[in-house]
Amino acid sequence: MSRIAILGVGKVGTAIARAALTAGHDVTLAGSGDPAPVQFIVDVMAPGAGVATATEAVRDAEVVILAIPLPKLETLSPELLAGHIVIDAMNHWAPTDGALPAVFAETADTSSVVAAHLSGSRVVKALNHIGYHEMEDDARPAGAPDRRGLAAVSDDPDAAQQAAELVASLGFDVIASTPLSLGARLEPGSEIFAGSFSGAEIRDRLAADRLAVA
Repeated sequence: MSRIAILGVGKVGTAIARAALTAGHDVTLAGSGDPAPVQFIVDVMAPGAGVATATEAVRDAEVVILAIPLPKLETLSPELLAGHIVIDAMNHWAPTDGALPAVFAETADTSSVVAAHLSGSRVVKALNHIGYHEMEDDARPAGAPDRRGLAAVSDDPDAAQQAAELVASLGFDVIASTPLSLGARLEPGSEIFAGSFSGAEIRDRLAADRLAVA
């Protein structure tokens, strides 16, 4: 069991929370301010999860998952998240998010900007390339022939492996890989984002992409 803090109480954050609770993890969700208005959402969408301020949620967490709108990155405190494994589950959705802040201009992958902002954290790109509705529908027990593959990529191999083990506990075959710039291959518009693959297929695609970015 891991202690997980999820920042963000929208569809993605609450879907991850439900999956993590089912897997037996200790989950606390936090919104952007006072936790009181969040309590009702969590009671309905992720019953069993705790609710706290971001500071309280992160304090004792082993892993922090970012499930907030990507343009809100600059509202996150680097000091608050320093020392933590941080899973970046964010994507940019222009119709709802609008334009990205200038800090993202001309970047190949958004996670590199996330890592630069959270320079004291061990950032891993994961859980962004599966739909929130698929988080429960596609989960399978270990060894199932139709178990879906996902990826966890980071510049920190140990952080990537720990994140992969966490996501695997939710019901997926997860391939840990480096570097973090491979996150571009997991974002909207990519083959992996658009499709559903086995763990072996994810491994093959990441291996080919790693050569491309080397």
